[in-house]
Amino acid sequence: MVPFIIIGIIVILVVVLVARMIRGRQDPVDSFRRQIDALSPEARRPTIDKVRDAAEESGETDADDS
Repeated sequence: MVPFIIIGIIVILVVVLVARMIRGRQDPVDSFRRQIDALSPEARRPTIDKVRDAAEESGETDADDS
């Protein structure tokens, strides 16, 4: 039982270390820019169009069309 616990702790430590190494390679400024770009109207347009098309197909109408 004890060897399984020790192996489990080692596996968890390896996973945490690998996750930190991967996360550490990302540039925080680049990450911020990608998040801001995802919020832009151009990035949201395909989703808005899909929702609008689905609403038209179902017969729903949106009064404010925002």
